[in-house]
Amino acid sequence: MREVPRAAPDPTGQLRKADATEHRRAVAAALGRTAGSELMEIPQDVPSADRERVTAAAMQAGVRYIWGAALPRDVRGGRRGGIDLLVKADTGYVPVLVVRHKVTDPGTGARTSPLSHPLPGGARVDPLRKVRPQPRDQLRLAHAQRQLQAAGFAAAGRSYGGVVGMDGDVVVWHDLEAPTWPGGRTALAEYDSRFSDRLAVATAAATGADPLARPSRIVECRSCPWWPVCEVDLRSARDVSLVVRGEDAVALRKAGVSTVDDLAALDPVGKQVTPLVGMLYSDAVILARAWLRDLTVVRRAPSMDVPRADVEVDVDMESFGDLGAYMWGCWLSGADVGEEHGYRAFATWEPLPCDDEARSFAEFWSWLTGVRLRARARGLTFRAYCYNELAENRWLLGSAERFRGRPGIPTVAQVREFISSDSWVDLFGIVQEQFLCAHGKGLKTIAPVAGFSWRDPEAGGENSMRWYRDAVGMDGAPPDPVQRRRLLEYNEDDVRATHALREWMTSDAMAGLPFAGDL
Repeated sequence: MREVPRAAPDPTGQLRKADATEHRRAVAAALGRTAGSELMEIPQDVPSADRERVTAAAMQAGVRYIWGAALPRDVRGGRRGGIDLLVKADTGYVPVLVVRHKVTDPGTGARTSPLSHPLPGGARVDPLRKVRPQPRDQLRLAHAQRQLQAAGFAAAGRSYGGVVGMDGDVVVWHDLEAPTWPGGRTALAEYDSRFSDRLAVATAAATGADPLARPSRIVECRSCPWWPVCEVDLRSARDVSLVVRGEDAVALRKAGVSTVDDLAALDPVGKQVTPLVGMLYSDAVILARAWLRDLTVVRRAPSMDVPRADVEVDVDMESFGDLGAYMWGCWLSGADVGEEHGYRAFATWEPLPCDDEARSFAEFWSWLTGVRLRARARGLTFRAYCYNELAENRWLLGSAERFRGRPGIPTVAQVREFISSDSWVDLFGIVQEQFLCAHGKGLKTIAPVAGFSWRDPEAGGENSMRWYRDAVGMDGAPPDPVQRRRLLEYNEDDVRATHALREWMTSDAMAGLPFAGDL
């Protein structure tokens, strides 16, 4: 497969990697200011074998902090790799990972130590943070721990690993031997199981033995460079994972249901050939039949139930990773409440995170609340709509929490009252309840069925991250007003799309849409 063409690297993914590298450099600089001569950095521009030798020599010498470590290769175990930071404890080294994502949430219970003292022995229960599990981080730490153990440099006793997250101020410590995984498993046990499985798969492939793995579609396929290879095989075989993903596809194959055709031939209301966890058994069968007919959307019910109101506002939020929400866009329609109908945006163009985000959020909340109150005063019903409330709710609550006490910022209780009321409607939830979607339930998939199209052919959440960087001059170039306009247009189309989708779902067009019962 070495010569097989693969998908080009995702530009947004490449930018995220660059941001992560910059974040690690900032953390290294902060640690260096407190550690001074006790911090040794392994050169990154030399062959990996040389880096491994230098790292091993540094551990042998007992260097307290080793940055950019290339751990000694575990030839017997089949492991190689590195870790951002090794910290010397009394009896050996512990691994510390530096990542550019959140590793805690507001709460209590996480065990943390300050970056100036990154040792598990100095950890205390944090009254302000609770652990965000992040399985990927724990598995990376487990890999490094197994390498340290194989090389004889791991600290004695219980296995711990640390993570420095986006905030970069503390180390969050994970007990890799605690039963925190499903079924009471530990991070080390989970890692060992997964690693031995992958090693067996790779060994079989390298030696020409019978393959131990086969293509099967999962969520991550969307960004995998090998997807063009797997997609050809899966479509040629009409593989069942094209309709059901993950463990459900595995379970169906074990039950002898390997293709979409096999699944479509089952009785949707008869005895199940195997339990499914990702969707209802009957839905899976109907989806397979819809897929065979190339139907994007099928109605679950004879008639649709979509809450409507006299005054309606479509809302879409734009965020940049975990750094903040820089735009709240709204589309006002319906009865007159003294506001011009159409689109308006509340945005900040200062690079996130920034204080100006509080100002834009306060203006958005004030406007939305004003429309809601004026509708009520005129005896009119009001509803606001979004598509997948998880994102909007996260930043509504998070913004109220982060900027509490500032002018125009609502209390968390006020936000909770709004998002739990009948005035806040998640159209994604309605689509999920009332449609079966053979090719996904994303807005970019469903709205075109309703006749809506985005003006920008590259419209999408991933691309908008790249546009945002240029719009605010994040990479050192002057802020680009063209990209700002592009983001505003993209956001406007998103709220117009939810409005068009709702209008379509409550129109006579539903009568012509295939009904699941007919399949």
